[in-house]
Amino acid sequence: MPKKPFIGKDRAVELAETYPTPFYLYDEAGIRRTARAVNEAFAWNPGFCEYFAVKANPNPSLISLLLEEGCGLDCSSATELMLARALGVRGERIMFSSNDTPAADFRLARELGAIVNFDDITHIPFFEREAGPVPETVCCRFNPGGLFRLSNGIMDNPGDAKYGMTAEQLERALPMLADAGARTFGLHAFLASNTLTDEYYPALARILFRLAADLSERTGVRISFIDLSGGVGIPYRPGERPCDIRAIGEGVRRAFEEILVPAGLGDTALCAELGRFMLGPHGVLITRAIHEKHTYKDYIGVDACAADLIRPAMYGAYHHITVLGQAGGPDKSADAPAGVFDVVGGLCENNDKFAVDRELPAVEPGDLLVIHDAGAHAHAMGFNYNGRLRPAEVLLREDGGTELIRRAETPADYFATLDATPLGRSVLASLAEPLA
Repeated sequence: MPKKPFIGKDRAVELAETYPTPFYLYDEAGIRRTARAVNEAFAWNPGFCEYFAVKANPNPSLISLLLEEGCGLDCSSATELMLARALGVRGERIMFSSNDTPAADFRLARELGAIVNFDDITHIPFFEREAGPVPETVCCRFNPGGLFRLSNGIMDNPGDAKYGMTAEQLERALPMLADAGARTFGLHAFLASNTLTDEYYPALARILFRLAADLSERTGVRISFIDLSGGVGIPYRPGERPCDIRAIGEGVRRAFEEILVPAGLGDTALCAELGRFMLGPHGVLITRAIHEKHTYKDYIGVDACAADLIRPAMYGAYHHITVLGQAGGPDKSADAPAGVFDVVGGLCENNDKFAVDRELPAVEPGDLLVIHDAGAHAHAMGFNYNGRLRPAEVLLREDGGTELIRRAETPADYFATLDATPLGRSVLASLAEPLA
């Protein structure tokens, strides 16, 4: 079955008259629906908290929706911590999960009372030296090494990942943290990305639950919470089966009952730090076809580019594309494919392609296109190469209205940081001069 966008052609055409393309559009109703489903799936665990991964989409208007739904925030940098502080989030509603962490980031995490998720054993004395006493509530990140297999398939290669500690290091780190004043301890691990199986979280849970029971026995340090991190994926391609978060929650519950309860750890709280799953399907990039080109291949040129959405260029990632059409014309979203096209942007890079050899309906300059599943790791990864300016973000409210939640960048934004030198200030001043 083809993917259907959460917005139809007529509404998209109307919005494009107010918000020049390209722009991101997010669906409030879908975001709230997913947040509630996640919380319901783990309601059996009284201490459960979904710490939304801010890195996936740091727009404060979207984060506020998730805060209203009871989520905490997973931050990975000082800037993300500043955003949490600005939104009134402090203390243990913040999970600070970072790596190769600067001293200033640790200091701000300490100031805000965040749960610090230590990525390496050497970060503990570094934290004490640079940020002061360790927090009373801490977490440690685990890396089991080797390959992570599921159903006889290799899911990922933790042994090549830069994140986390070995089991032996954890056995030393937990007493070290206890001696330094920590009183509540957690474990965290991230073993695979964008999984489309309901087995991933339960399998990860079993690894962490067994480790928690073993470490509690070996070190005398009781593990009070376990962070299952992210990794629950979304179906980018038509026909892919979406994860069933309720089945996932039930699978984790069974593992909890089998491992933690007999170990005397039945009061362990669970956490997640989902980003892609929370927002990915509920955002789209709306762009307009501006050119067509026919050489050795057939190309559709759009007014968005990889600077707006880099995943296809960086990873070869698939994002489905729906052709809507334009005002006064037919709705093309249900049309049969008329040809095979590369959908490209205007960067001076040959990998600036949203789609390669993609079957699409006939596309004409002026048609609106919807690039699906762009709610997470999309606008957040934008950049300014070739002087491209990042697009606006718009929220489609539950009542059908819209709100501009981030304006499009302007040349003044692009040049703003040149104010460090007289020449730079001259360039900035010239922006205010009318064109000849």
